[in-house]
Amino acid sequence: MRDTNFQQANLCDAVMRGAEMQEPDFSYADLSGADLSSADLSGAEFSRAKLTESNLSGADRSHADLTGADLTGADLCGANLQGADLEGAIMKDTIR
Repeated sequence: MRDTNFQQANLCDAVMRGAEMQEPDFSYADLSGADLSSADLSGAEFSRAKLTESNLSGADRSHADLTGADLTGADLCGANLQGADLEGAIMKDTIR
């Protein structure tokens, strides 16, 4: 999937494990508790998204826009964040 629009969507506890979505737009979406482990989300837009307690382990988030995203308590073990924009992102209690 490419350029899919999930802006402002309520995706709490969604299971997208291993999904392949290049450049999806999750701006302002609520992904609290979502399982995005091992997902290819390269170039994704997550500005101001809520990703609290989400599982992003092993996910490809390279070149993703995470400006102002709330990653409180998120599992980022093994996640690729190379080139990601984390300006203003909340990273409290994240697992790395």
